[in-house]
Amino acid sequence: MAALAWANSPWPHSYESVWTTKLAIRLGHWQLSDDLRHWVNDGLLVFFFFVVGLEARREMDMGELRERRRLALPVMAAIGGMVVPIAIYQAINAGGPGAHGWGAAMSTDTAFALGVLALVGPRCPQRLRVFILTLVVVDDIGGLLVIGTVYTDHVDLVALGVAVALFAAFLAARRIPEVQGAAYVVLGTALWVAMHQSGVHPTIAGLLLGLTTSAYPPARSDLERATAITRLFREQPTPELARSAQRSVESAISPNERLQHRLHPWTSYAIVPVFALANAGIHIDGTLLRHAATSPVTLGIVAGYVIGKPVGVLTAAWLASHPRFGGTRPPVGWPTLAGGAAVAGIGFTVSLLIASLAFHGELLAEAKLGVLAAAVLATLVSLGLFRVAERLPESIRLQLGPPGDEILDLARDVDPERDHIRGPVDAPVTLVEYGDYECPYCGQAERIIRELLADFGDDVRYVWRHLPLNDVHEHAQIAAEAAEAAGAQGRFWEMHDRLFTHQDDLRPPTLRRDAEELGLDVERFSDEVRRRVHAPRVAEDVATADASGVSGTPTFFINGRRHEGAYDVDTLSNAVRTARTRAQVASATA
Repeated sequence: MAALAWANSPWPHSYESVWTTKLAIRLGHWQLSDDLRHWVNDGLLVFFFFVVGLEARREMDMGELRERRRLALPVMAAIGGMVVPIAIYQAINAGGPGAHGWGAAMSTDTAFALGVLALVGPRCPQRLRVFILTLVVVDDIGGLLVIGTVYTDHVDLVALGVAVALFAAFLAARRIPEVQGAAYVVLGTALWVAMHQSGVHPTIAGLLLGLTTSAYPPARSDLERATAITRLFREQPTPELARSAQRSVESAISPNERLQHRLHPWTSYAIVPVFALANAGIHIDGTLLRHAATSPVTLGIVAGYVIGKPVGVLTAAWLASHPRFGGTRPPVGWPTLAGGAAVAGIGFTVSLLIASLAFHGELLAEAKLGVLAAAVLATLVSLGLFRVAERLPESIRLQLGPPGDEILDLARDVDPERDHIRGPVDAPVTLVEYGDYECPYCGQAERIIRELLADFGDDVRYVWRHLPLNDVHEHAQIAAEAAEAAGAQGRFWEMHDRLFTHQDDLRPPTLRRDAEELGLDVERFSDEVRRRVHAPRVAEDVATADASGVSGTPTFFINGRRHEGAYDVDTLSNAVRTARTRAQVASATA
């Protein structure tokens, strides 16, 4: 909005004057020179694509895409979302002066597409965001390849070879923790320069670096090592131990998540807004509007994005998910997927870049106006479709197209013969908690769980599994074994509840007093706790936690799916309600 206001102000020439200002970096006789707009588009935007690559890789390592067969659907949808718009554009421009600019109608803008999904806010399912994220990554690669092969007059093969060698060096260096940071800074910068000099769009360097940065959950051993070193620092606060503790804590988190945490605020609140300011300014007057209204270039771009993109995405997704082809169902229902497909019709960055390479003069202005109009129309259409999908009752929305099966994160299914269960064994929703009796956050969650069980009644069964964090909670292990000793006498839940009433005092005398007040055979109880009879049972729970990627408490699983984010009453209630509806629909359609 600011860019449009600036470009159509009484001083419209100042807009282009600022963004065409030259900025050069010189080193002896060598120099790298571009105008400010290209420094933003080819330089700053690399960090945005890097973060996009990081997010996509995280989903492939830990999220919805870790089952590789699920990649087929968004990849096919991306291809369909490029082919159909190109066909529509060519049908409108066949034999005309604008036929060569078909690439301007094919590419989704990553920043604005994800931005519109962000505007939808909490109502946008995370699975849809992952689907669109994967789609736009494939789309970006396709768009950048088209620029490099169709709209680039000359590719410097020597510089491209240097870029390939630098990328190979980066892949080798990132495996060495001591040089990992330098690899991203030094080799990443050199790779960008080589790509820039080769003639291939340099933002692909950021995308490649992000896609090759692995993500993984913190390992229990790494967390325990970090705790031990931090305790050493508490005893001897020296600079060496401070540095060692810092490195130990950081290394417990994957480089993917560390980099996302550092760069997300910069890309979201600085780089993307500056990019929009540099590119969205188009001087609009009556003459341009009259010509654009009948221009095949403008109409082809608008029709390609607003009609072709959603049609191509939905058609390809339907084909890829058809049982005849052995595909998986879409991650969300078709009404919601339709809104996401319309979001894919927002073209901007690559579209404007291709337009500037394919057109000049009046045709370029008409193409830019088409790109801007398509972005506005596609946004409005997508928001409208999302509102319609929202107003549909969840049962109807799921019946119109139930989402594909979710990946189960829980490594070991609930066993009524073994697990401790509150609620009906055959309840449609199962809530599993890995907890620690000395963990204050588990104590807070306990009150929330009680309220949740009261609200949902027989629709929820609650399962407790032990995960004592022995490196930070001195009495968590003995408390877990005490609960199992009480369970051996049929009083597990009574002991469970009492332990949470005095989390700050879980010493053996207090546990013995609890056993007395619960009417247990105290001698048997004390003997089993002393001899650690139930330690193997607790260790089994810890092993299932490790297998499920659980490293902290409390961690919740709802119908086998890890619950991400907050665990307040409202958030957990919404998650349980959604799981219940899905279970009911699945039961009705089975």
